[in-house]
Amino acid sequence: MPLSDAIPALLVLADGTTYRGWSFGATGTAIGEVVFNTGMTGYQEVLTDPSYCGQIVIFTYPELGNTGVNPEDEESKGPQVQGAIARNICHRPSNWRSTQSLPDYLKHHQVPGIYGIDTRALTRKIRMFGAMNGGISTTILDEAELLEKVQAAPSMKGLNLVREVTTPTVYEWSDPTTATWEFNPVGVANSEETYTVVALDFGVKRNILRRLAAYGCRVIVVPADTPPEEILKHNPDGIFLSNGPGDPSTVTEGIETAKALLGAEKPIFGICMGHQILGHALGAETFKLKFGHRGLNQPAGLQERIEITSQNHSFAIDPDSLPDTQVEISHLNLNDRTVAGLRHKSLPVFSVQYHPEASPGPHDADYLFEQFVQSMQTARRAAAEVS
Repeated sequence: MPLSDAIPALLVLADGTTYRGWSFGATGTAIGEVVFNTGMTGYQEVLTDPSYCGQIVIFTYPELGNTGVNPEDEESKGPQVQGAIARNICHRPSNWRSTQSLPDYLKHHQVPGIYGIDTRALTRKIRMFGAMNGGISTTILDEAELLEKVQAAPSMKGLNLVREVTTPTVYEWSDPTTATWEFNPVGVANSEETYTVVALDFGVKRNILRRLAAYGCRVIVVPADTPPEEILKHNPDGIFLSNGPGDPSTVTEGIETAKALLGAEKPIFGICMGHQILGHALGAETFKLKFGHRGLNQPAGLQERIEITSQNHSFAIDPDSLPDTQVEISHLNLNDRTVAGLRHKSLPVFSVQYHPEASPGPHDADYLFEQFVQSMQTARRAAAEVS
């Protein structure tokens, strides 16, 4: 698209910093927390990940849209971000899987974007001063007017966004990772039994559900506010606590549910928000990170084992608040030493702050799904011996 046809757009941060560029996607105004993602691929998965609800994402990779978008790469029913920020935009994608251009896709879903700005400088600012609210607009080009709207928006700290992304009804998920994309056929082939898993949906990604199904799980997805007694009526072999957006400390119903489910002594596996919810249920506290972890190359590990992981979160568990008589840290983020994994000392309960399903990203941590299945297998056999 020639610049002569481009629509001017304005980006204003809460501290008054302004950037002028051009619109891609929908016209209008979007307000949200401005964060950055360092991944070199997977922009469609990022845009449709419910964990990004309420946020405007800076893509540090310099050109966006080359491969277009397609229905198979959706992590949810559509884009979950408030807006997108890019250096350059490709309006004519070239990929055999593409069914639509990125600008047309965002326009269809009413998501504004801005390009043509210095995303490197913007990212450095967020790293230095922390994630903050911002606004993108094609209709409000007066800096002071847009700043007023940005400063009136609520902070991500203290914000419960789970209710905006959780499923309204119970449903069953059965689609595994397709054979074309299966990267652990040996592990999947070893999953001979079927296990019923109830997944609490705090904003779950479809590829997490696909990995559970690939490992032989019958997955029943329930709303985040489902009472524990309703969950247990499904007679699950295991409980899964999903990823999701916002401040985990505000998801009080989910925390109370997780606390009650611990008493059932069934295997529990948590990812990202689910990891934080589990931490709260065990008595820990969470805090907001300066700019969070969002990318595909975050090192995590402990005791001479390192995994390169895909991460997307704003909050972390305070290690000093963990009840060390019950819980141990299984993984640390090796960039900043924040808690990246927990394991209960006596119950079949564990969680990680990162995304082992990747999509996109490395597959180093896929073994955690296999570990979850093994814990359900052990619990089932123990129950059979007792009976």
